[in-house]
Formats: sequence, structure tokens, C-alpha cells
Amino acid sequence: MRKRLIASAAATTALGLLLAIPAASAGAAGAGPGAPGIGDPYYPTYGNGGYDVSHYDLGLDYQPATDTLTGTAVLTATATQGLTGFDLDFALTVSKVTVDGRPAHFATSGEQELVVTPARVLPRGHRFTVAVTYSGVPSTVKRYGFTSWQRTPDGAVAANEPESAWWWFPSNDHPLDKATYDVRVRVPSGEQAISNGLLVGRHTTGGRTTYHWRESEPQATYLATLAVGHFDITHGRTRTGIPVINAYSTALGANAANARASVERTAEIVDFLSGYFGPYPFESAGGYVPDVPTHFSLEEQTRVFYSPATFAKGVNTSVVAHELAHQWYGDDVSLARWSDIWLNEGFASYAQYLWAEHEGTGTPQELARQTYDAHPADDPFWTVKPGDPGPDKQFDDAVYDRGAVAIQALRDTIGDHAFLTLLKAWPALHRYGNGTIADFQRLAERLSGKDLTSFFQVWLYTPAKPASFPAGT
Repeated sequence: MRKRLIASAAATTALGLLLAIPAASAGAAGAGPGAPGIGDPYYPTYGNGGYDVSHYDLGLDYQPATDTLTGTAVLTATATQGLTGFDLDFALTVSKVTVDGRPAHFATSGEQELVVTPARVLPRGHRFTVAVTYSGVPSTVKRYGFTSWQRTPDGAVAANEPESAWWWFPSNDHPLDKATYDVRVRVPSGEQAISNGLLVGRHTTGGRTTYHWRESEPQATYLATLAVGHFDITHGRTRTGIPVINAYSTALGANAANARASVERTAEIVDFLSGYFGPYPFESAGGYVPDVPTHFSLEEQTRVFYSPATFAKGVNTSVVAHELAHQWYGDDVSLARWSDIWLNEGFASYAQYLWAEHEGTGTPQELARQTYDAHPADDPFWTVKPGDPGPDKQFDDAVYDRGAVAIQALRDTIGDHAFLTLLKAWPALHRYGNGTIADFQRLAERLSGKDLTSFFQVWLYTPAKPASFPAGT
């Protein structure tokens, strides 16, 4: 995501294990309810314990005129403990829940918890399906003063960070639980539906058209996106044959030309970044620019969301490079806890330095040094710790800009060979999984042969300006 502000809940707990509260023994012995949160220190209610989702199959119907969304979500999951019950993150009105085809009791708790009690205890290791039938008006759901479902003049868009899934489908809403997706959306004929991955089916019946999108690689819930409206859609391919699908609202007006001139370079930028980060990790790429008033962009997996405001001042390929870098740093390898946000935003911002060098507008060393020099020691910019900014500063400019400066400082410290090897090794070693800053530090130390404890402490965890900027190599 490129520089936006978001309100957040206060941190209240320490990070727990991925799926919390393990059963005392295999099978149903010692069974109990799954935890109502995954244990993230910034957002303790996000995600849930006791199970691991492997696939979401969403069958949806959307009415743009009333912003009414109805559907059934079928989740395939595995119990990681004996389960007498479990939670899903969801906010719309539920009419029916089944577990393994049997009716299940369900109730709501708080703002986003759907508590499910299956007819039978689910033994640890049991692979099960839960089907949730629901309806509602997503744009009426607000939390912390914002909504992750934006209405447009001709439809709607689901896109936000760090959460957005529970506005439109029930989920285990935390990046630690990644899954594959089938998204089928029925809309009035003439409207289009866009989501992640590849379009694998489209058919029209009775004045309504169903679009079937499939994301075949594991994806974090906040990276799942949906857009309904009128779009001009373009198709292309990268040098290695990856399909590129871009879409532009037909109502973009003055921003349309700048948006197209920027986003249509997606294939070229993917090819460029592959030279630094390794092979592109997904089976499709692209982005979409809907008719929304927001001012942020977001790295939705394979289908980046760009607000029209991104291109209000002209062609902006820098933000395209930022969001596409996230496909490796954030999407392919996702953070394990939201305090590790530097692994996403620092590296995406550093990709802008790399792209600037490619475009002849400055080297990473020059750009990092400019940012370092531009902020005096008493600037509040330096009080934000990129390695642990806190939930209220998670998307602060310093996480992006001080974070990118820290990466160039790391390059100067360990040398080009180790650094460039590190850029490719991280996504290769953690492909389709999760990682922490501590994991990254260990890898950097192994590849460079240097103890980087002091470096990481100074550049990521000290709320003060580092005393000096390393000399370029």
C-alpha cells in the first residue's frame, strides 16, 4: 500500500501461535472452542484460532442499485485442535451455516465475530467444510470510522488494509492463514466483475452475467479484492508469458490518460523487478482503476487497486513499481504479524528507488541520502520505528521512507553481492508463506557473514536519527 492513513485498535496482547490453544491429544479428546483471535499484538481480534483455511469458494450476487450483496461462502479448512466451535470474521447478516453438510448453530459476538457450533466435535486434523449463506449492504458496515467497501456510481469496490474481507465474505481474516480462491459474482448484464487471478468462466442467463475468477496461489484475506462496474479491460503479457489484465473505469475523466499511461507499463515493470526479486510468483498480473474518491493504492494480489487520485498530477509509474514490488514483498511472502509492516512497505518503497534509477531520475544511494539529509535530528519523522511503529503509526510516512533509507543503509553495510542475493533469497525461501523481521535479519546475517544486531537496532528500532549514513559501495 502506498501512503495512506488508517485508524486502528490499540495493541493489547502478545503474539500467540498461529492457530492458538492446541488440543491436548489427537482426535476429539480435550476439544474446545477455537480462539476468537489469532494473537496479533496490534490487532488481537483479527483472525481466529483452531483451524487453517485452505480454500474459499465464494458464490455471490450483487445488485449495484441497492448495494445488496447475497451469497454463500464455502470454506475448506483443517482443524488444528479438537473443535467444539470456532469463529469466523464477518459482519453481514447470516441466515444459514452448515459444517460438513450438517446444520450448525451460529451466533454473532461483537462487531465481526461469527461464532459457529458444529453438530459434532471436529477432531484435530479433520478436514471440513463450512458453508455460510448471507446477505447485507456492505457499505453500511463501518469500524473505526471507515468502510472497506466503497460504493461507486456504477457498482462497488472491496479494498483496504489491514482488513477488508469481513465486509464481503466470512474468513479467518489475518495474513497468517493464506488460502486459494474461487470467486463467482453474478451482476446485471452490462456490468463487469473483477477479482484476483485469472478469469476462468463467464456466462449470461436471464439478464445477469456471472464472472468466475480463480486465484490458484495462497493469498492473504486482505489481498482478496472485488470490483463491480463498467470497465475498459486490456490484456498483455510479460516477457516470460505471464498474462497481464488491467481495467479502467469508463468514468475516470481527466485522470484516464495518466492512469493508462502508468498502469499499461505493468508488464515492463514486472519484468524489471523480476531481475531484482526473482521470478514473478503468480500466474497473472495487472491492476484496476475504479471510479472512487479515495487517495490510496493497494497491492491486491495479481490485481492492484489504484485510486484515480494516484494519477491526478500526471503519469505515475513510481507507484506502479511500488505496488508491483509488493507481489513479492507482502503478497508472495506475507508478514507474520502486523508489526512487521517494514517487510512490506520498506521494500516496496525501495523498489521505487530501483525504478527511479532505471528511469534515470536518481540512484538508490542518492535518493536515500536525500531523505536522510532532508529530516533533521529533531524531526518527528525519526521517532517512528519502522520495525515496530505501533498500530497508530503503521502506515506513517516514516515506515515507507525511513524504511527504504534503512534498506539502502543495509546495502551499503553488507555490500552489493550479499544484498542483491538477499533480495532474491527472501521470496525464494518463504514462497507463499510468511516471515518476520527477525527471520529476515537472520538471512541477511547468513548471506553477509556479518552480525547485524546493532544495525537493525539503530535503523529499525531506535526512535532517533541514526548518527551517520553509510558510505555507498
